[in-house]
This record gives sequence, structure tokens and C-alpha cells, in this order.
Amino acid sequence: MKEETHANNTGLKVSNNELKALGINDNELLAAFSRVANGLLKHAVMDKPTILANLAALIDDPTPYALKQGGKFVNLAETVINLRKEGKFVKQENNVFKLKEDIATFPVFGLEHIEVGALAQMKTAIQLPVAVAGALMPDAHQGYGLPIGGVLATTANTIIPYAVGVDIACRMCLSIFDMPANMIDFETSLLKSLLLNNTHFGIGGTSATHFDDSLFDSKAWGETNVIRNLRDKAFAQLGTSGTGNHFVEWGELTLADGALEGIPAGNYLALLSHSGSRGFGGSVAAHYSKIAMEKTKLPAEAKHLAWLDLDKDEGQEYWIAMNLAGEYASANHHEIHNKIARALNRQPVMMIENHHNFAWQEQLADGTPVMVHRKGATPAGEGVLGIIPGSMSTPGFVVRGKGDAASINSASHGAGRLMSRSAAFKTLDKAAIAANLIEKRITLIGSDMDEAPMAYKNIHTVMAAQQDLVEVLATFNPRIVRMADAKEKPED
Repeated sequence: MKEETHANNTGLKVSNNELKALGINDNELLAAFSRVANGLLKHAVMDKPTILANLAALIDDPTPYALKQGGKFVNLAETVINLRKEGKFVKQENNVFKLKEDIATFPVFGLEHIEVGALAQMKTAIQLPVAVAGALMPDAHQGYGLPIGGVLATTANTIIPYAVGVDIACRMCLSIFDMPANMIDFETSLLKSLLLNNTHFGIGGTSATHFDDSLFDSKAWGETNVIRNLRDKAFAQLGTSGTGNHFVEWGELTLADGALEGIPAGNYLALLSHSGSRGFGGSVAAHYSKIAMEKTKLPAEAKHLAWLDLDKDEGQEYWIAMNLAGEYASANHHEIHNKIARALNRQPVMMIENHHNFAWQEQLADGTPVMVHRKGATPAGEGVLGIIPGSMSTPGFVVRGKGDAASINSASHGAGRLMSRSAAFKTLDKAAIAANLIEKRITLIGSDMDEAPMAYKNIHTVMAAQQDLVEVLATFNPRIVRMADAKEKPED
């Protein structure tokens, strides 16, 4: 029988095209499969159809082959398993990547306050073949792809543009001034004018003067065609805040003794801003999300979670652009804070800031290298300072991360929306909103009903749900709030 098999195999060879038809495109993997397949043919261990059938079955599920001691395909199976742990050579069907059939568990903080749509989106995200771990923060609500408040760790060489978000590197920044908080009450006009004269809102908002534009000396602005083409727009928008839930506001910061190093207990005047990378980040997100969805075909429910491979040009291009958007978002905030500090003729005693729409190369608690996407989630590694705002009439908090492994070192990025913008316009009462602002002594410049305090979750409930994630160091109560005009389309 063996002689007959040998005769049948004479002159036969498993070609690279036949192996590629099984979905093997990586050159090194192709060489390994070819070596095993043609070695088995050469030594008449099995015939060609049997070899191809085994290889197809191995690609579909390598585990049984890896467990078979002395099996002819053990090494190939182990290679495939290891590659898939790295997010490589993921199984496709009709050129569409399959989601994992088993839904891995993931922690949900404040489950009783999270809408079903956000939970469904997180369940889909955790089924991605490149997903390693996930968590849902207590401010979570439905978004595109990954829910707002979703944290997703993927294999280290993969990055998902829509899991970062459209407003790349959206950011909080707080300046604390050694000035009494009650200055807000007796110098209201001055502080209001400082906001009006030194901030710029609106989708097309630009700034004619800059405090520090040295970021634009960076070689990164010439790295790719996409970045080069957006440089002028980014320069014009340096120091602007956009629309939607973005704001710049004066408030009262209350902290206990020892809470922040070098600052005694007391009530301080503070400036808080929230905005991101403006048109630059939005354009980068749109460009590379489209490429990701063209390159990585997924089932309809997961299509917005398409990833880019950092081992390929488009992945590297996005990585460079995303990190530059992070530097740019920070520079935007520094422009605003520096201009206002100069006009106030006082320098802050401390500045605290953090991103919440970004991806970081990190390690899980067991040492596994991963890419951590925090879409509307605040980094909360052990000892890391951050800011979690409430709404225009409810407090925000300066926090220190506790490094909770279950949350992937994360916390909420705010109170989170309780209702959609359209629902806010349909259901909220203007008189009730006005009464709330009067009661909380809020001076409001701009904004509309969709940003009303009632459109957001109770920030105290959200904070109670994440006591294991962060320690509260100080409370910020907003008093003079500037946002985009009511006519502006939201872009957060």
C-alpha cells in the first residue's frame, strides 16, 4: 500500500498557489507549510489530497493537531496558535474574518446604569479575533464600533481606529491658580472676558495668534502625505476647542491637605478645558478607518472595529498620526491655558492633564504585551493623575489611579450621556435647565439643550461605581462655562 501511495505521489508537489488558496499568504508561514507538505509527499507518508485536507482542518482549528504527540503537523499547529495569539494569521471565511464563537467575560463597572446597546457593542468587540481583554466603565454608552467608555486590549501589533475614536486624543486639562475661589463671584466680568477673548469655538474655529507654535517644528508633520496635507489646517486651529461637549470653564477647586503635593488645603480658582485634536484628528480618523474597513473585512455588526496591522505601512502611518494628534491636542490646551494665564498675570501652581481617546502599548498584569484602546476612558494606572468631569452644573474630580488590573488600569472619562442629543431636545424643558443653572450659580456662554446637566448620568453614582479604580483627590465645581454656540453641529 505504501508503494502504491509512493507511486501516486511521484512527480507531484503541493504548490504555493494551492497553499495560498487555504489562506496562507505570509512568506515565512508559506515556506513552513510547503516544507511539511512536500516532505510528507516525498516520503510517501500520505497522498496529496490527504495532506491538503489536513492542512485545511489545521487552519480551521489547530488545537487537536498541537495536542497529538508525535503527529506530523504538531509544529505547524503550534506555529499557527502562536501567530493567532499575536493577532496574525487569523481565520477568514470568504475573505471575512470570523468572530470568536465564545464570548469572553469582561468586567462591567456600574452595570445597572449602562444601556443595553453599549453592552452589546462591548460583547461584539471582545469577540474580535485580535481581542485579548476588555472592560466597560460606568459612564459607558453606545457609540460607533467600541462604545464610549469601552476599554479594549488587542494583540500588540493591531490598532483599531474606531476604538480610538473620531476625536483622537480628546483631552482634559486643569490649571490650578494660587488665587481664592470666591474671585469667581467678585470678578465675574473679568473672568468671563478672559474666556471670551482667549478661546475659540466652532467647527471652523481658528486662532489668529499663537502663544507657542513650536510643535510645528517637529519632523513628524512631514512623515506622511496625510499629515502633510493637514498641517496648515492644524496650524490654523491651534488653541481652539471645537463643538459638542467641549468646553473651557472657570471653577472652584476644593482639596484637602496633602492631596496634591505642594498645594495646601483650600479652595482655589481653577481653569478646566476639554477638547481634542480638532479637524486634524477627525480627518486622520476618517482616512484610516476607511482603510481599516477595506483591509479587514468583518461581519456587519463588527465592521467599525476593523483593525490595522502595525507591521504594515498603513498601520505605521496611523500610529504616527495618532501620536502626533496626541501632542497636538495637548498643545491646543496649553495654548488656551497659557494665553489665559498671561492675561490674568498669574502662572498656575499646577497643571494636570490626560487623554481619553487614544491607544497605548502596555502590558496586562500577567505581562502580556497589548494595545490598549481607551475610547472615552481615563488612564488610571497606579499613581497616575487624571480628571473626570461631571456636567456644566455638577462637579468634576481630580483623581489618582489605583492600577486595577480588571479595569485594564482605566476609569470613566466623565459622567457619560444619559440620553442622546435628539432625545434631549425632545424631552428636556428649557425653563428647568435655566432654573438648574441659576440654583448652581452657573454663568453659561453658548451651548444648547443637548449639553444640559439632565442629559448626563449622575456623576456621584458614576464615581461610586469606580471606587476600586481611582482615589478622589479634589473636587472641581464649574461656575463660568464657555461652549460652542447653540447653532454649531456637535463634533465630539
